[in-house]
Amino acid sequence: MTNIRIFDKPIPGFLLVFVLAFILPSGLPVYAQEDDDDFFIFDEEEDDSPLIADPFVSINRVSFYLNDKLYRGVLKPVARGLRVIPAPLRNSGANFLSNLGTPVSAINALLQFDLSNTGTELSRFVINSTIGLLGFFDPATDLGIVRDNEDLGQTLGKYGLGHGFYLVFPFIGPSSVRDLAGRVYNADMNPVNDNLDTGEIIALNLAGAEIAFSLDQDFYEAFYDGALDPYIFFRSAYVQNRAGAVQK
Repeated sequence: MTNIRIFDKPIPGFLLVFVLAFILPSGLPVYAQEDDDDFFIFDEEEDDSPLIADPFVSINRVSFYLNDKLYRGVLKPVARGLRVIPAPLRNSGANFLSNLGTPVSAINALLQFDLSNTGTELSRFVINSTIGLLGFFDPATDLGIVRDNEDLGQTLGKYGLGHGFYLVFPFIGPSSVRDLAGRVYNADMNPVNDNLDTGEIIALNLAGAEIAFSLDQDFYEAFYDGALDPYIFFRSAYVQNRAGAVQK
C-alpha cells in the first residue's frame, strides 16, 4: 500500500484510513461534536432506487455491520464512561476541537466565493481563540456569530461535482468518492495541522470522537434499532444530509 502525504510527512495508507476514521467531513484535524442532529432528519421514502449509486453494496454492508459492532462494543462503552465528567466540561472539550477546524470552514467558504460566511468563520476563530480561551468557550455564538460549517465535499458539490458512488469503510463509516477526497484535502489545507505531528492528530481524533459520543443521547442506537433496514436508512440519511449541506 502506497504512502500518502497529508500532514508534514508521509504516512502509510492503512494509517491514513485509521486517521480518517475520526476526521469530520468538514476537514477538522480532530473529531468535533456536531451541535445539531440534522444527520438523522430526512424524509425516508420507501423507494426501490437508491439516492446514490451503490455498486459495492455487499461489501458496504459488511463494513456497516463491522462499524456497528465496533461502535457498540468499544467506542460507546468508553463514551458512557466519560459521562462521569460533568457535561459542561465535555462541551468545552468539544468546543475546543470544533474551533480547530474553523480555518478549513473559512477556506472552503472563500473557495465558494461566500465572502459573508468567510468573514463569519474567521471572526468566530479569532473571538473563540482569544476571548473564548483557545476555543474552550464559544462567545462568538453568544454574540450572534453562528457557526456555518463548510468543507471541501460541499465546495465540490457547489460546483456541480456529484457524489460518484457510495462507500462504507471500516472505522470511517459512510462516505462517497467526492466526500472522501474532500476529507483528505481538508486535512491538508488546515494550517493547524502544521503544528501537530501525526501521533498528536490521531490522539486528538480519538479523544474528540469519544467526547462527541458521550454527549449524544443514543440517537444512533434508537434509529438503527427502529429501522426496517438500518443500512438503507443510514445511506439515505447520509445522502440527504450532504445534499442539504451543499444547498444551504
